[in-house]
Amino acid sequence: MKKVMKYVLSVLFVCVALFVYYYINLPAVNIHAVGFWYALLFILVLLMVLYIVRKNRKNFILSKDWKPELDLKKAKGLRLLMVLTGVVFVIYLAGNILSSPFVNAAKYQKLLTIEKRNFAEDIKEVDYNTIPLLDKNSAALLGERKMGSMVDMVSQFEVSNDYSQINYNGRPVRVTPLSYANTIKWLTNQSQGIPAYIRIDMATQDTECVKLKEGIRYSKSELFNRNIYRHLRFNYPTYIFDDQIFFEIDEEGTPFWVCPVKKFNIGLFGGQTVDRVVLCNAVTGECVDYDVTEVPQWIDKVYSAELLMKLYDYSGMLKHGYWNSVLGQKDCLVSTNGYNYIALDDDVWVYTGVTSVSGDQSNVGFVLMNQRTMETRFYEVEGAIEDSAMASAEGQVQNLGYQATFPLLLNIADEPTYFMALKDSGGLVKKYAMVNVQKYQWVAIGDTIQECEKNYSELLSTNGIVSPKAEELKKVSGRIVSIAPIVLEGTTHYYICLEGKEDIYDIDMSQESLIGIVRYQVGDTVKFQYTEGYGLQKVKVLE
Repeated sequence: MKKVMKYVLSVLFVCVALFVYYYINLPAVNIHAVGFWYALLFILVLLMVLYIVRKNRKNFILSKDWKPELDLKKAKGLRLLMVLTGVVFVIYLAGNILSSPFVNAAKYQKLLTIEKRNFAEDIKEVDYNTIPLLDKNSAALLGERKMGSMVDMVSQFEVSNDYSQINYNGRPVRVTPLSYANTIKWLTNQSQGIPAYIRIDMATQDTECVKLKEGIRYSKSELFNRNIYRHLRFNYPTYIFDDQIFFEIDEEGTPFWVCPVKKFNIGLFGGQTVDRVVLCNAVTGECVDYDVTEVPQWIDKVYSAELLMKLYDYSGMLKHGYWNSVLGQKDCLVSTNGYNYIALDDDVWVYTGVTSVSGDQSNVGFVLMNQRTMETRFYEVEGAIEDSAMASAEGQVQNLGYQATFPLLLNIADEPTYFMALKDSGGLVKKYAMVNVQKYQWVAIGDTIQECEKNYSELLSTNGIVSPKAEELKKVSGRIVSIAPIVLEGTTHYYICLEGKEDIYDIDMSQESLIGIVRYQVGDTVKFQYTEGYGLQKVKVLE
């Protein structure tokens, strides 16, 4: 009976130790998961320790000079455990080697399908209402300031550092949940959950703390079973979730966690892409499992920017095999040392430049990579690397010491153009800059976006480049239903609405040929020619 009890206690101890290990480390029960092999090694080592302790239990505690007295020839159980440990370790080591680019360069190179496209056809002329003007650091500053103004929550919660960039109702926004300030605050608030999340419009800088009717109960800052990672593991024990899960909101503002599931295409541990996506309601914890090709359209982030850039680097570096990528490096291309986001086709695309591996400070083109579908487009546009463009913009304001953010790529007059904010030492945006990709000495600076665009357009015109839209004048006539003068940056503009027309027409009074509009009133009929602008129709000729 005592012998049976000893075995029962040993088994119970092993089970408790395994449960604690599993609860803390959350390994997937999947041979493709590195954590699975670590767990196997942990079990085998634990069993060996128990075996040695059991065989020497009399002297283990009583003797200060205790040493295991084991004869390996007789200790068959221990020998078996040692052999199994060695086998597991060899399989893990071999799996790493056989899954590496060193052995499978051709397979890694083909993980990403890249399509060559035309820049002017794909990237339409910019609409400043739909491009993100701030980077993540600037968004974080706005989020912290907004949180500081929420007197009822600031002592209990803080802003998480997620700040996922998504398209929300056609607008570029960043969203991030609140998190518990510390363990004590979790104890006092966990029954109601996290009451709000932060939403920042990246075009207008409007920052809103969105309060929820029901609190977020599943998040990264939760403890125990409501921790989002533990919740996912207990519901999907065999899934290998990506290290990055994304906080998003649907079109109604409901918070969700978008959780990509890894797929390894090469050997045990190589060629990572995404196979499935688990969508978890952050309030209720309800999970829905999707194939990666069937995720809802409103989801913007399935593939992380880092994963997409790594896949592109495999494609650019391994064209002629592994050794060429290390030694000769013929035709080797690599992404530049940064990225940004572009809203296109109602999706969020990662933008990064493509340069030679030799680091010659020039781009051979750039790529756009869809974060929902992994679609990748390459545009052959030679020009300055982003770092050079940033340095060129900073040189225009070197007396002020402003720092440039990583640029966005815009289409202005069919010219690939870097657009970036210039921030002071406190992280506040003070100016904006536009730099021509192919001729990075062409730099325009402005205190506002409108001023920067105007200066850049004049710079292009001076160098013989005119937007195709400038010559495509359209005619319109009608009865004036409203006319309002507004002063913008010291210049008077008349905004006019015509009967039966949805457009608003912008008349810039700095142009002498348009001053005659002051004679018109509501009810008068007017004729003019205009070009399509960014939200407003810009009048060019008054008839």
